[in-house]
Amino acid sequence: MTKILPFKAVRPAPAFAGLVASRPYEDYSENELRAQLDYNPYSFLHIINPGYKFQHEIGGEKRFGMVRNRYLEFREEGVFQKDENASYYIYEIHSREGSCCGIIAAASIDDYEKDVICRHEDTIAHREELFKEYLKVVGFNTEPVLLTYPDNSVINELLAEKMKMRPEYEFATNNKELHRLWLIDDPEHVSKIRSEFEKQEKIYIADGHHRSASSYLLAKESRENNPNHTGEESYNFFMSYLISESNLRIYEFSRLIRDLNGHTKEEFLILLDEWFRIENRGYEIYKPSKKHHFNMYLDGEFYSLYLRKTNYEFTDSLSELDSFILFEKILKPILGIEDLRYDKRIEYIHGRNDLIELKTRVDSGEFAVGFGMLPASIEEIKQIADENLTMPPKSTYIEPKLRSGLTIYEF
Repeated sequence: MTKILPFKAVRPAPAFAGLVASRPYEDYSENELRAQLDYNPYSFLHIINPGYKFQHEIGGEKRFGMVRNRYLEFREEGVFQKDENASYYIYEIHSREGSCCGIIAAASIDDYEKDVICRHEDTIAHREELFKEYLKVVGFNTEPVLLTYPDNSVINELLAEKMKMRPEYEFATNNKELHRLWLIDDPEHVSKIRSEFEKQEKIYIADGHHRSASSYLLAKESRENNPNHTGEESYNFFMSYLISESNLRIYEFSRLIRDLNGHTKEEFLILLDEWFRIENRGYEIYKPSKKHHFNMYLDGEFYSLYLRKTNYEFTDSLSELDSFILFEKILKPILGIEDLRYDKRIEYIHGRNDLIELKTRVDSGEFAVGFGMLPASIEEIKQIADENLTMPPKSTYIEPKLRSGLTIYEF
């Protein structure tokens, strides 16, 4: 049984919603970021970049405290207001790729601890701890964890009914997306949604493993420090965006490697031949169409690599994952890439960018070789999570990506 609850969000007043909402901080170029901070006083970027007010870079715990101060200023000025009733929030994004919608709600830390909310990625301990300290100081979270569940006709019908009504927010962004948000706070619909989620034996983290892990650490610490702990406190939950599996968009990451680890082109191809059937595609841009097929761009030409399945043994769901095969049979043994997170010789391009970028970056001389593959499926992700296995870093790039600042969960 999965516990997914409504909560009282802190939100922008409707007049400010489009101005407040921002992309993740790291998505902005330096010039774009400066323009937002210079000319939009309501951007959520002012909260997460509090030193800009004083034209001064601020780091560490001092920055955390100033984030808290900027947030309180937005509340005091009426830019943010807290809802009186606990609600579920329908959030829809319509883009050139299509539309998707889901429910923003509070997910249970206990479900996370018991693996009712299932994971498929490893997290880094120091990042978990750093974000836990950030949450503790600022007292709020504005980036929901992306959770996915099997399509549910009852929830779908309820959302469709509600979305016929005028939304609370409706605004467009300069990347040609339309964002809309509705509130569900009437007791009958709230009860129905909660009941439908309670029927789910498991739900899965699609994106946000570090956010959920940090919320778990904060909950553990808060429970230990609260002698009157009841289990209903806000720290026992974390904000999530729950989206049906059919609404999820999963892309691959291509790999770019700076050198051939001392091998000549000919030596490298001979080493690949042990595990892959290789076809030179010349100047034809090649993208795989099947699992266990890879594309490679090397020395101005595309190659297809087909895994020799007579040589390779499938032992579990992880061993069948293409990003794992690429690491185990090429990146690690041949190219000497041991650490996919921190090795400076490897970079990644998410699959929303086409193969022209991979080709351009190899042709520039910055990289020697690039590899691509098909994206993992939701079935693969779920199977790996069910077997308590973890995917290699940068195995998936998952959308939708929500705007920051539209719903805020206070601890």
